[in-house]
Amino acid sequence: MDVSLLPVRMLNEYAFCPRLFHFMHVEKRFIDNQFTIEGKTAHRRVDQLDHVLPDADDPARKSTNKSNRTPPPDDASSLFAGAPRVEQSDQEPPTISRSVPLGSDSLGITAKLDLVSSTSDEAVPVETKRGRVPDNPERSYEPERIQLMAQGLLLREAGYAVDHGMLYFAESRTRVTVPFSEELEARTRELIALARAAEDRTDLPPPLEDSPKCRGCSLNVICLPDETLALQHVPADPTVELTHDGNPIRRLYPVRDDATPLYIQEPFARVGTSRGSIVVSKDNITLATARLQDTSQLVLAGNISITPQAVHLLAEAGIPIVHLSMGHWFYAITHGQSLRNAFDRAAQFATAADPVKCLDIARQLVIDKAQNQRTLIRRNAAADPQLDRAIVEINDMTECAKTAANLDQLRGYEGTIAARYFSQFSKLLKPRDFDAIWDFTTRNRRPPTDPVNALLSFGYAMLAKELTVALLAEGLDPYWGFYHVPRHGRPSLALDLMEPFRPAIVDSAVITAINTGMVSASDFITSKSACIMQPTARKAFIRAYESR
Repeated sequence: MDVSLLPVRMLNEYAFCPRLFHFMHVEKRFIDNQFTIEGKTAHRRVDQLDHVLPDADDPARKSTNKSNRTPPPDDASSLFAGAPRVEQSDQEPPTISRSVPLGSDSLGITAKLDLVSSTSDEAVPVETKRGRVPDNPERSYEPERIQLMAQGLLLREAGYAVDHGMLYFAESRTRVTVPFSEELEARTRELIALARAAEDRTDLPPPLEDSPKCRGCSLNVICLPDETLALQHVPADPTVELTHDGNPIRRLYPVRDDATPLYIQEPFARVGTSRGSIVVSKDNITLATARLQDTSQLVLAGNISITPQAVHLLAEAGIPIVHLSMGHWFYAITHGQSLRNAFDRAAQFATAADPVKCLDIARQLVIDKAQNQRTLIRRNAAADPQLDRAIVEINDMTECAKTAANLDQLRGYEGTIAARYFSQFSKLLKPRDFDAIWDFTTRNRRPPTDPVNALLSFGYAMLAKELTVALLAEGLDPYWGFYHVPRHGRPSLALDLMEPFRPAIVDSAVITAINTGMVSASDFITSKSACIMQPTARKAFIRAYESR
């Protein structure tokens, strides 16, 4: 079948919201919520087996009598009981066909019909929907009627007479008849043309205005309709609350995701699969198992092997495999095909080639980082003259950053802010064991020479990994940034985006790990030249980091 044909389910999504259509089918973004999962469950019964629709007006079919026909499936009678039917004789009960694939070059669409009830030359398409019957005059929504009408057009192309279809609502177990009027057919053909054109659209359509559709949409947290519309009218005074049509922007809640990264640090361990789960073993002894749905990333630290079957399974499930050194230096990432929108990367490279835009982005990253650093030390350290003076200097340098003339000047301001911040960092640490190794004077790395710096470097490496994975999932190039100079093997854009999150995530996790006793002095090996984290320290900090 021609790959350029538009699937009818995509037509339904375009009729629902052109912006959602763009996210799903141009940028390839999608996340499930309760409603989409319920919808998949409702279709599970009808998607088990493809059927071939009998030819309309087949003489052999007309001569087949009731005694030697395949009886309808067990739920077919309840589905059609009391509903309008195609005319039929006692000798010819309807044929019930499920998961029927149809396509039409002239219409430009293709579909897999949930269920079709057909006689010799007449047919009724049936579409299963989760939920209850809508409380409106049509007892259905337009995207559902459009989808059903498109199926009717495909059945007509196959030679059947089709004057209506049915929607079956799984939650209320109710059938709704949808007449195929001339108006519905014209609207369906119009939307087919618009949806096919939208497949090649490079710009993101605007969000819907105050639409109830946004409340249950699984892509709401990606689309951000209220925020996007509000930003079109940003008030000149930054102290004025941002609103949309006079209403405050609703509070954002992150999507709940029970999946967490799976870290493998056991030297010479082997990662394989069994019955769709991840299995970690060593010397033929199983060390751990994890279900795919519980795993957001597989992180391999050090000399750990993974089978091709496991790579294929994880790539198919969209779970990235992150490769780190034993010391958790980020080396590489293995992932399946995810976002396929080349226009995002083209826009990224065009922005990176514009010095003015790069400076604007970099300036905001440095300002946000400085504000988070200031907030962290103000909240976690007791006030004293040195701390107060450092905060004043951070504020002054932040103001200077707002008017930095170029990236080099901005980097100078950032370095001064970081020096003032880390000069007060030891005041945030209140270790339970009071060992001298917790003394912290300045930030150092490559290699870190004390446990605090070792934890900070370890956390920043983990954060770089996290943002590299996120950027790849969004279709951007993590190695081409705006603030950090691109270099071979360095994820510059991930390092850019790290800046505001360093104090909020990593520094905060370091403070928690030390002050709560999750790590202790015995978890580190320290010499004059370097400090090495023991496996117990890495495992403890990973727990603090992931909970943060």
